[in-house]
Amino acid sequence: MKNSSRRGFMGKAFGAVAGVGAVASLYAMKRTWDPLPSVKAAGFTTLDMSAYKENELVTEKWRGKPIFVLKQNAEMVKKAQANPKDMERLIKIGNDYFMVCVGLCTHLGCIPGYNPDEQSFLCACHGGMYDFTAEVTKAPPPRGLDIPPFKIDGMKIVLGEEGPEYKKMLETGVTLKV
Repeated sequence: MKNSSRRGFMGKAFGAVAGVGAVASLYAMKRTWDPLPSVKAAGFTTLDMSAYKENELVTEKWRGKPIFVLKQNAEMVKKAQANPKDMERLIKIGNDYFMVCVGLCTHLGCIPGYNPDEQSFLCACHGGMYDFTAEVTKAPPPRGLDIPPFKIDGMKIVLGEEGPEYKKMLETGVTLKV
């Protein structure tokens, strides 16, 4: 009898150790499949829109791409209100309007420069021009600068998340999915 109770104990102990080892192995495998925190963080960028100044272009970075942020002044908003298509490209946060777009020309991917006096963008590579809403005013670019996915969160905007305002822009054809 003593041998069988010892044998039973050894079997149960071996089973418990094997069970703990299997759970630890599965946990380790799951952790290797999960994206790193740095990779997760690279997907979203939060911008505090109260920090921007009117008619001053600020270039942010999102997923390795330049993001242009331009707070519209009263003159720009008045011009944009004359053309409903221009107003569709602007993002209203609080009482202010912003142009937020990926700062890469839709022709060949060059980075356009902003001229605050003329309130326009010029892509020096092939002479393409965009207005203050990032809409094409002179070819060869095939469309306006793309608008990144965004979600409005109070006075902040979260790039990389699709909010209702961005989904509306996609549905109406204002921008393409980036």
